Amino acid sequence: MSPVRSPRHSAAVAFLRCRGLPRAVGPALLVALAATAFAGQRVALPQFRYLVDFSVPVAEVVPLAYAVILATTLFSPMADLERTSAQPMRRHRAVYLVGLLVLALALSALPLLAGATREVTVSAARNVVGYLGLAMISARLFGSGLAWLLPLGMFGPTLLIGVRSDNTPQPWAWSLHPASATSAAVLAVALWLTGAYAAATGHPRQTERAEQN
Repeated sequence: MSPVRSPRHSAAVAFLRCRGLPRAVGPALLVALAATAFAGQRVALPQFRYLVDFSVPVAEVVPLAYAVILATTLFSPMADLERTSAQPMRRHRAVYLVGLLVLALALSALPLLAGATREVTVSAARNVVGYLGLAMISARLFGSGLAWLLPLGMFGPTLLIGVRSDNTPQPWAWSLHPASATSAAVLAVALWLTGAYAAATGHPRQTERAEQN
């Protein structure tokens, strides 16, 4: 005999499914597991401005990927129905965004299982917070399918010209800064708060709803 589900539980499951979260969790988890498997590896940055030797741990780079993947689940193709729902949806969206953040942080902590240091884990957590914020802003402005636009628009210059001639990160290249950098952490949190506000108060673009229907 199957268990009886409460209306609230059924509504929560429907809320998650209509956003495609179950489909997004799989690829995000695979990326995180890959980062865990290569936790001891580093990525050399091809700096074009200066001939410097700068690299970052894999675990600090891959949060960009699953931040973007999770941000594609922000909006539902049933947005018009949600707008006329008897229950206020803004609270549900806010809880969902916090849940996405917790999931992203959990994924960024997986390399700890393979021996990643606390500093690397803190940097990875900061980066996933900031890139998730950028991805949410991008999804709000351009649609969920383009949630990658602003994160990659930030990561590209960071990858290519984000290191100074003295082999230290540029002030604006926050994702390359050490875990102890307060300014980078503050900026990452500010990006997430801005993205969360945009996602919680916004709706999918009309063209996006038409494509999803």
